[in-house]
Amino acid sequence: MTDSTPHSTHPVSLQSPWRWLALGWADLRRNPVPGLVHGLLLTAFGWLLLWAARDQFWLLAGAFSGFLIVAPILATGLYQVSRQRRAGLGEVIQLWRSGDGRLVKFGLLLGLAGTGWVLTSAGLITLGSPVPILKPVDFLRHVVLVRQVGLFEVWLLLGALLAAPVFASTVVALPMLVDTRASVMEAVAESWRAVATHPGPMVLWAVVIAFLVGLGMATGLLGLIVLIPLLAHASWHAYRDLTAHRMER
Repeated sequence: MTDSTPHSTHPVSLQSPWRWLALGWADLRRNPVPGLVHGLLLTAFGWLLLWAARDQFWLLAGAFSGFLIVAPILATGLYQVSRQRRAGLGEVIQLWRSGDGRLVKFGLLLGLAGTGWVLTSAGLITLGSPVPILKPVDFLRHVVLVRQVGLFEVWLLLGALLAAPVFASTVVALPMLVDTRASVMEAVAESWRAVATHPGPMVLWAVVIAFLVGLGMATGLLGLIVLIPLLAHASWHAYRDLTAHRMER
């Protein structure tokens, strides 16, 4: 494995997610341009999705599900920035121009996962809702804001169950594909190993990511301008700690 950054690795514990965020913030402050450009472009794309599908709930749900699942692929250039501390937009563009088929393959797999979630979600809401859900306001009125506990909670639980294997497959795999010549299957297997070895810290890390993404979306997507690069840089440091055993070989 190429060890290109001077940061030492640390044993993974429940304190690790906060350390990863601190290191990610330090990376962003030291070299803000690549991260903020990524954040601006992805946020602008999110606004475009909101505008294009504003009155069509399932199109909006599908677009945003795909956006959230594929966004980590689109931010992989920032792993290169953390890996090579002086890297700029030129190195990011070079990474994408390399046409790495592994990243393309992984992106397609994530896209399929997003499609599966939308179809499963649509089936659940269609069967469980007493009225047709056609617009975002219909979903709020008849699913989210109803007094009875039931459909919305099941929908959230289903989303968490489907998101868990996606998180477990990507948390280490994406930065590993940038850092090494591992195959997609090798990277995914290493990612699952990391989650199985450190279940407590990884659950906390998943909750932190979900909370920060939700916070960014609650600000009209504006918060994502900073939160997307922050999480990308932090994910690089998470990868280094979670794969420290490989570096010691």
